[in-house]
This record gives sequence, C-alpha cells and structure tokens, in this order.
Amino acid sequence: MGSAPPVTVSPGGGFLLERTGSVTILIPEMLADEQRMMKETAEDFMRREVEPHIAAIEEKAPGLMRALMRKAGEVGLLGHDVPEEFGGLGGDKTSSSLITEAVSRVGSFAVSFGAHVGIGTMPIVLFGTPAQKQKYLPGLASGDLVAAYALTEPGSGSDALAARTKAVRDGDKWRLTGTKQFITNAGFADIFTVFAKVDGEKFTAFLVDRDAPGLTIGPEEHKLGIRGSSTCPLILEDCQIPADAVLGEIGKGHKIAFNILNIGRWKLGVGAVGGAKYCLELGVGYAKERKQFGKPIAEFDLIRKKIGEMAMLTYVAESMAFRTAGLLDARKESGLEGIEEHAIEASIIKVFGSEMLFWAADETLQIFGGAGYIADYPIERVSRDARINRIFEGTNEINRLLVPGTLLKRAMTGRLPLMGLMGEVQAELKEPSKINLTVPEGLLGLERQKCDFAKRAVTYAASVAVQKYMQKLSDKQELLGVLADALINIYAMDSAVTRTLQLVKMQGEDRTRVPIWMTQLFVSQAHERVFDSLRESLMWMSQDEEWGREIGDINKYYALSRVNTFSLRRKIALHTIEAGGYAL
Repeated sequence: MGSAPPVTVSPGGGFLLERTGSVTILIPEMLADEQRMMKETAEDFMRREVEPHIAAIEEKAPGLMRALMRKAGEVGLLGHDVPEEFGGLGGDKTSSSLITEAVSRVGSFAVSFGAHVGIGTMPIVLFGTPAQKQKYLPGLASGDLVAAYALTEPGSGSDALAARTKAVRDGDKWRLTGTKQFITNAGFADIFTVFAKVDGEKFTAFLVDRDAPGLTIGPEEHKLGIRGSSTCPLILEDCQIPADAVLGEIGKGHKIAFNILNIGRWKLGVGAVGGAKYCLELGVGYAKERKQFGKPIAEFDLIRKKIGEMAMLTYVAESMAFRTAGLLDARKESGLEGIEEHAIEASIIKVFGSEMLFWAADETLQIFGGAGYIADYPIERVSRDARINRIFEGTNEINRLLVPGTLLKRAMTGRLPLMGLMGEVQAELKEPSKINLTVPEGLLGLERQKCDFAKRAVTYAASVAVQKYMQKLSDKQELLGVLADALINIYAMDSAVTRTLQLVKMQGEDRTRVPIWMTQLFVSQAHERVFDSLRESLMWMSQDEEWGREIGDINKYYALSRVNTFSLRRKIALHTIEAGGYAL
C-alpha cells in the first residue's frame, strides 16, 4: 500500500530545533501510484454513493448511514488501517489521510466514517488481544460491524480522567454503571469502547457489545451541524459484560484514551484540508457565475482577497498534514510509540486546521451573500458542520495547553534537547554580534530567516516563562496559549517553506511560482503574529522595569524586511479563479 518516502525522522517537536528547510518532509507531490489510487477510490465513492444522498443523510433517513458504511467497507475504505490478517489492508498512514481528506466534503458522513475507522476501530487495532481482534476487526473492516468510542460524560469532557462511570468485577463478569454523552454513531453502532473506573480509581477501557444486558441507547441529539450523524447518550445500568472485555490493562485506560485522541486530532486536521478545498471549489464557482454591477464578483478585489487567503491557508495546512503523516509512516514499525511521539504535531494541525476551515467556510458563505444563508446552497450546511471541529477530539483550548506543555515537559526530562537551543539564544543575546542578520542566499532566504528567528524568539519567551513561574507555569493558561500560537505558526511556516523548497528541486522555479507566492504571503503574516504575541506576553510577565529589556532582546530576532502582500494575494487569487478552485 505504498512505501514510506525517505523523510527525515525528526522527534516530536523537533521542528523547533531544526534549521528551516534543512530536513526532508513528505509532500503531496511525492505520493506513490498506489496512494493516489486510494485517494481516487475514496473520491469516486463520495461522488457515486454519498453526495447524491446528502439531503437524506441530513434527515437521518433510517438505515442510510449504516448502508453507506457497509458500501465503504466493500471498496476497502473502512479496513485501510486494519492489519491484513484480520481482513484489512494494513495500509500506511499517508493513504489513510488521503481517504480522510476525500470523505470530508460531506460533514455528517465524514464524522460517522471517522468515528468508525479512527477512534472506533483503532483502540482494538492497537490494544486488543488476539481474540478481541479476531472477534471484531474483520467485521469492522467490512462494514458488517460499526464502532463507537464512549469517553465523554456529563461531568467529564476535557478532563477525561474525572469520569464517574464505575466498573465492578462480579465473578466471571464486569458490571458497568454510569452515563456517557455525545457518542458519535451510538444510534447504530454494534461495539463501544467504554471507559470506566475500577475500584473507583483505575481508569480502564472495556469493549461493550450493543446487546449487553443493562446498556440503553438514549435518544438522538439535535445538533447545530453534522445533523446526519448519529449522536446519542449511553446509559449503563448494571451493564453486564464478560471478564475478557477489558481492553488493554486495568488502570491503563489513559494510554488508550489519549493516544486514540492523538489519532483523531491528526485526522481532523487532515479532514479540514479537504473541507477547505471544497469551500474554494464552491466559492470560486459561485464568484465566477454571480454578476453584480455588470461583471462577475470574482473580478472584485475584496472577493479575490478572500479567495487568495483561502488558497494560501489551504496550501499551508496541507503541507503540515502531509508532513505529519510522513513522520508517522517513518515510525510505522514503532506503532503506538510513533503516535505518542508526535502528539505535539497532532494537536497543532488540529487547532490550525479546524480554525482555518471554520474561517474558510464563513468567508465562502460571505462570497455567496444572501444565497449562502439559504439551505438550498451547500455552503449553509458546510458552515454549520465546520463549527464542531474546534470542540471535537479535545477543545482547541485544551490542545493549545498541550502543545507547549508537552514540549516543555520533554525538554525538562531531556527527551527533546531544547535546553541546548535555550543556551545558544542566551549566549547570542549576551553578545548580539553573534546573531547573523544577513538574509540567507537562495530561494526563500528571507522566509527561512524569519522562521528561524521566530524559533529563537519563542524559545527565549518560553525560557523567561519557565524561570519566572517554574511549576506554576501550568496554571498560566493565557501565557501557554500565546506560546502555543507561536509554535503553531512556526510549524506552519516551517512546513510551507520546506515543502516549497522541495517542490522547486523537483519541478523547477518556473513551475512552482504559486507555491512560492503562497509561502511568502503566509510567512510574512505569521512572522508578525508570532512577534506581536510574544512581545505582549513578555510585557504581561515582566515588571515595568524589566519588560523593556526583554522586548529589546526579542526584537534582536525580528526581521524587519517586508513583502508586498497585496501583490502576492492577487496573483494567488487569479491562479485559483482560473483553475476553478485549489490547484497546484
């Protein structure tokens, strides 16, 4: 199912330590033929089997979603991540992400599909016993069985370990009591991964069949978006399951919960790329047809601005998503460890992708004007569906806390050699003549410098924060949020620059002008965001007599050179309009 490309195997968070453009990452242009075929299969399935039934899906037509899932299984889309010995394809993460991108055009189906193949099936793939895998995986791969993941409770959402559902051993059975809420696919799922506490404290995962005595499925929730997906509560009243229904180890349920969420976050970021491409397709198509004041609105500068920004952000998000897929595939042999290793990147693309898609959907609706507010036009549905992504798989607020928190924890334990970079920065600031202000030669030299300087600036701000607050830093959520946004922008800049440099090597500069423009535009914007937010955080952290010195320090890494963002955006927009949507 495609071999892993020769990418640089970086540690999780390693992008902060690497010179921008110095590593090799996976980019879409490196895909193998087998991987492209898998994407085409998924796209064809969506066109033939799903998109003609959007209205019925949104109305939750009885049996329809279940039937579509079974058809997806027939063409191999449900079993891609399932090992071959259990009826799957045993495929790579890159191909899996291509499938996710393809199904994202229809939010309700994408959510049902993703809950099944990701958080529903992967707990059994990664943690199941041989007997559990043999019992469930063949059916999950074929679509004869549908899976769901039951973690959230009325009193525990982001704080998953605060779950109150209890599990008590009773001879050759377990008895589960509690309530789970907002469970995707619950209305028709056959198997649930349910989290409960043994002896009131040992957080543990269990496999619960739909027909288990004592399990009741509550009514469907009425939702703002993704209305065609099933979302129900589970009520467990002395629910009886076999003794061998434990998934993984007793008391180690957190390993399952958090690593499966990492998978979900990465997949959600990938799906946002597909959603943004769909928004561009809709927005460009309407802008070329809709006329006002005697000409198509696609000729108006403010409409072109929206299209140019959307195309640029889609390119950046796509670069981040493929880079992360490449890292996971490069660590494929390590399995679960590879997923945990790149938890930082998973949270980053989840936040970036979900916020980018929500903005893109809103801007596309604005292009449609009043028509976009009418249900007859697809952007109305897309706009509602996009909102959930900032809540799914850990809210964006929680993921923002995880990004710097995980990075600093790894630095403190020596797992990530960030202390070395901190030492370099401190030495440079003591002797500023050591800072090389000369723009590097070659393509995107200014962009490479801006990204490298941003890496040093956030490292400096993080070191100030650690020195000032020590263990109390985890309570400074606004500060952690600033560091997270800086790191997100840095991963985005680094991924876009690196992808574009690789593209130029592959195709030549003349054929890669649009990616170059996109990269220049994004880095110009992201560089300013990083430094503005870090300056604000230093003012907040420091006493009046200190903040001037610290901002002076960080400004030593501020690249003053500007680019003509108006011109770049217009050229990107014209290319996108002529192509009819996202096209590279």
